[in-house]
Order: sequence, then C-alpha cells, then structure tokens
Amino acid sequence: MSLPFPVLTAEEAAELIAHNSTIGFSGFTAAGSAKAIPAALAEKALREHAAGREFKVGVLTGASTGESLDGALAKAEAISFRTPYQSDATLRKQINAGQVRFVDMHLSLLPQIVRYGYLGPIHWAVVEACDITPGGGIVLSTSVGASNTYLRLADKVLIELNAMHPSALLGMHDLFEPMDPPARQEIPIYSPPDRIGSPICVVDPKKIAGVVLTKLEDESGGFDAATPVTDQIGENVAEFLVSEMKAGRVPPQFLPLQSGVGNIANAVLGALGRNKAVPAFEMYTEVLQDSVVPLLEEGRCTFASTCALTLSPETMRRVTGNLDFFKKKILMRPQEITNHPEIVRRLGIVSMNTAIEVDLGGNVNSTHVMGKTMMNGIGGSGDFTRNAYLSVFSCPSTAKNGKISAIVPLASHMDHSEHSVQIMITEQGVADLRGKDPHERAELIISRCAHPDYRPQLREYLKLAKEGHEPLSLSLGLAMHRQFLRHGDMRGIDWEEFR
Repeated sequence: MSLPFPVLTAEEAAELIAHNSTIGFSGFTAAGSAKAIPAALAEKALREHAAGREFKVGVLTGASTGESLDGALAKAEAISFRTPYQSDATLRKQINAGQVRFVDMHLSLLPQIVRYGYLGPIHWAVVEACDITPGGGIVLSTSVGASNTYLRLADKVLIELNAMHPSALLGMHDLFEPMDPPARQEIPIYSPPDRIGSPICVVDPKKIAGVVLTKLEDESGGFDAATPVTDQIGENVAEFLVSEMKAGRVPPQFLPLQSGVGNIANAVLGALGRNKAVPAFEMYTEVLQDSVVPLLEEGRCTFASTCALTLSPETMRRVTGNLDFFKKKILMRPQEITNHPEIVRRLGIVSMNTAIEVDLGGNVNSTHVMGKTMMNGIGGSGDFTRNAYLSVFSCPSTAKNGKISAIVPLASHMDHSEHSVQIMITEQGVADLRGKDPHERAELIISRCAHPDYRPQLREYLKLAKEGHEPLSLSLGLAMHRQFLRHGDMRGIDWEEFR
C-alpha cells in the first residue's frame, strides 16, 4: 500500500513520544487495542530508566486493554495515570500501592470529559486500524471505544495498520459523536440496528505522524469452563426473564439485552440461548463475547450493537471468515453511544452485570475488595444499571471456598445504590427487590440469594439492627469483613465481639 504518511517501525514511533505525554490509545478490552507501539514504548521506558531518566505517560483508553498495552507499560513502570478502566494484574498492584493514579469513571462519560478538557490536552492518539486512505480516512479494527474522540482531539496521530484484521470490516462501524451543550440534540437510535453516523473516522492528514504496519491478533483470551455454579446462575437469570415475559412485564417480542464481561456473563448468555422459552432477541451492549457468535449464527440473537468484538482469536477468525453474514448482524459504535443513558432508557434494555458483593439493602459493590482494593473499575455497569428497564446483578453467593459471603450486612464500597438495583441473582435463587421496603429487601436477599451457611448469621444481624427505616448497625455493618480479616473466614461470627 502506498500512503503519503511515513511508514515507521514501532520503535521509531515510540521515539516520537516524550515523557509526560498524555496518550489516547485505541482498545475496548483487548479488542482493537494498540499493540506494537505501546510495547515499544515500554521498551523505551526501560532504557530511559536504566539511564537514570524519568519516563512515564498518561494512558487513556476505551476500557481495559491487552498485555502489550497495559501489561507492558505497567511492567516498565511507565504509567503516571490511568483511566477509565483496567484489568491487568501488574497495573492493579501499582494502583493499589499508590504508584499509579487511577481515575475510575463511567465509560459513557469518558469522551465528554476528554472534550471538556478535565484530563488536559491529548498529545497523541495511538490507534489500531484495518485500513487508511490518503485523505486521512481511518477504518477502525475490532473496537471503537473512544478512538474517534482521541483521533479528533489529539495533537498528533500514530496508526497501527493491522493486516490481521481485513479491510472488509469497513461498514461494521457506526461512528457518531454528540455535540456539546447547548447545541446537543437527541441521539436518534430507536432500535439496535439503526445507523446514525459514519463508517470511518476522518482526521487531518497533517496530524498523522506515521503508520506502523503490524499483523497481530487481539490479545483476548477465552473463558474458563462453565461450572455448576455459573451454569445455575445462567439458568436462574433465563428463568426469571421468562417469568417476567409470562407475567406481561416483558413484551412477547422481548427486550434488547446488555451483558457485562466475564465468565458469568458468558454463562448467562449461553443459558438464554438454550432456553427455548426465550424468543430471539437483540442486543444493545458494550461488549460481544464468544457466546454471542453461535447465537447470531443460529438466529437466537438477531442483531447486536456493541462497542467491541471481545472474541478469542479462533472465534474472531470465524467472524472474519464469514463477514458477509456478520456485517448484517453486528454494528460497532463509540462507548459514548453504546452506553448512553438516553438510548438505554429509550430502548428498554435489560441490563445484566456482575457484583463483588451486595448488602442487605440492595447496594452493590462491583469494584473494590474489602472496600479499598481496586479490582478493575466500574466500567459500563453504572451506565446501564441506572437507566435500564430491568437491572439485574448476579454473582456466586460465596468466594474463597466459602470463606467469603457475597451477601453482607453493609457493602464495603458502594457503586450501585438500592435505588438502581432491581434484581439480585446467585446460584441460590432470585431476589426481586422491586417495590420492597428495606426490611423486605433484606429478608428476600437472605432467603433467596445468600448461601445457607451464612443465612443464620445474617438473620441474627437483622435482629440486632432492626430499629429504623434501614436495617443498619453502624458498629456491626462491616463486622463480617472484619471477621474475615481477623480469622480468614466470614463464617462463625460472634456479633458481640464487634459491638
């Protein structure tokens, strides 16, 4: 391909980036993440550090990324601050040690916050593409994330042109960026297949400092094998939605689904696909995982609007090998649109996300272990939960071989309040919290969702905290967490010990 842009090695591209730069990288999960340039940037950081010079950069992405981006830069200690979401083990340790400043935020708000300038200037956009035109037309690869915003606002642009992803992906993206107030208008999406934007990003060719040619698969892994617990959670979610349809609270044509990321989300979608009482459905979500591809092929899912194709390499090849089919079934949009509250509320989406813990009031912690140790971030769960027609959270009832209960008197960190959380599901059962007062919610969560090993002590807590509108004891609310920190097991608590 002949292009009027410098063709650089990844190392040459990395040399253009200075210490203290803020970089907007492509990627929403490992899908479509920049790979070669951040890996080379990590090597540059190691050289600079060895020479006694500082070298760190601010890292903005769409969400989490792959080993070559977050992983490599974290291992090189090259990240000064990070937003909006991450899932890398090394980076997580640095965040929790206070070595990297991490700004956790709703994914739908990130592009707007960047436009408003709250994160400072974007010095570089480093974006993966599957095609580029001489006039600065960029065909993104397997995700959108916030790439369109970074490309427009960055001072300079570097493109990774990845031959692993065919240029025939053209037409699978729908790129739209809202105006800022007071000029903002409604976003005219009235069903998941509606197109409102452009299939390509167009940037000023003068901003493109170079193109790096690559041939690299996305670093998206597969999923753990299903377990009896994850299978049961999936079945419970499917049966609940069928019961809602039979009761007339979900229309017979069903409603668009949103599903979070991970093994439980994969199991839930698999269960929905297998349950023949669930009609063929559409998805309006932020991530498509492996389990959705056979559902699309079989007609169980008729259309999927997403921000990223978070597929294992094998499944991705299955999609690119049949693009004529999948381009009619999948549309990739910016996270500002996939997660936009206006659209979520309009379409009547059923949101399905996972929790770390849920308390007896129905408040959900989805980000911090024991209240202070960051896992990944809030991601898009809040965007959907607060605005969904039905908001569903699921998780196993216990962790650490039963030593930790996911159902606790008081959440040690709160991401989603009782006002937004409607349905709680574990492998034990379903707690429908709609229309229930705090004491009714608490009893439902214990009887339907808590593990039997923990039900007696949770009910004992309720007796001790029965006064007031909320069943809350300030002295005992975190006693189960303190019990674990002292004894390594939440079970067998002596409530008097914590009075």
